[in-house]
Amino acid sequence: MEKTAGRGAWVKHPSYGNGVISNDKITAWEIYFEKGGKMEISKRNEELEIVEPSSTPVRTGLSLDEIEKVLTHVLEKYNGLQPNIELGDKWKGGILIIKPQNPDLQAKEIPIESFFHKIVMIRDRLRVLEQNINSNTVLTDLQKVDLQQYITRIYGSLTTFNFLFADNKNYFVGQKS
Repeated sequence: MEKTAGRGAWVKHPSYGNGVISNDKITAWEIYFEKGGKMEISKRNEELEIVEPSSTPVRTGLSLDEIEKVLTHVLEKYNGLQPNIELGDKWKGGILIIKPQNPDLQAKEIPIESFFHKIVMIRDRLRVLEQNINSNTVLTDLQKVDLQQYITRIYGSLTTFNFLFADNKNYFVGQKS
């Protein structure tokens, strides 16, 4: 049967001696023992005895609201929540045909949705690269500016594909003169 205790509770173990719970995880406690040092022990461990419960109320886990806030924060921080970028209606179901000059060679047909998805992925990865550059602690400010200008020029090259987007707020924007 699972025991209930929280941070600050004193415990006793036959092999490790007395200890104090320093971290309350979902299925285990992180405990600092006199003999064994820091260890993680299952809350179901039969040998562990709770000598003195903590005065801090025991918490059984995060609420759904707390989990949602944490996940949203992490996904936003690492660019995991991408808005749904729509392909322009007139291109839906279309095919991009790449035809070589040599008539003996076969043309390549790519669904426009697939091509558009790849373009959006390039943009998203460039944004993550920008974030990594800006948060980098090793690069100097001058190096960051140089790399940022390079990325801006890449965006400029990708403006060719802006006609595919349903909404112009999603357009690529390059360096303005």
